[in-house]
Amino acid sequence: MSESKRHWEKVYTEKQPHEVSWTQDVPQTSLNFIREFNLPKTASIIDIGGGDSKLVDFLLDDGYQNITVLDISEQALLRAQARLGDRAKRVTWIASDILDFVPKQQYDLWHDRAAFHFLTGPDEVMQYTTLAASSVKGYLTIGTFSHDGPKKCSGLEIKQYNEAELQDELSKAFTKVRCIVENHTTPFGTQQNFLFCSFKANVG
Repeated sequence: MSESKRHWEKVYTEKQPHEVSWTQDVPQTSLNFIREFNLPKTASIIDIGGGDSKLVDFLLDDGYQNITVLDISEQALLRAQARLGDRAKRVTWIASDILDFVPKQQYDLWHDRAAFHFLTGPDEVMQYTTLAASSVKGYLTIGTFSHDGPKKCSGLEIKQYNEAELQDELSKAFTKVRCIVENHTTPFGTQQNFLFCSFKANVG
């Protein structure tokens, strides 16, 4: 087991949602971005680093029928499945480090609010962006910590981004649609500043 996987399995084994900073009762910003795309309900959607996020609950509520949730932590996915009950059978669950992921299909929507900013080395970032470029035929929505956000998350170093830096990393395969910055209020009442951007895959 890798150090990264061991870390996240420990987090999701020992801590409840109200004890970690990233928990959202309603992932409103992600939902706003996704709904703007007006994707058909049959669109293939993947949530990278989805963990036990409630985004999948709301996507199911919205009627999406082809949802995949990927996370390095099997324990996190088991939590989400337990919460969803029978509805979990309508979702594809993949326990994998994003850098080890070998997609079997292309996706209409790639969503990531949790994984990208943990990739701090240039080789890791390039591996991720190359994977996304080959795996996305529609849209990509990504949330990272901004330069006004934390420098660590869950005790791990992260990489901060501004709009120009994030756009530069993805510019070979994607065209920016829009970006916003916003504060996420943690379960502890503290503020974390995020950058959220949406991109459209370049065709041809």
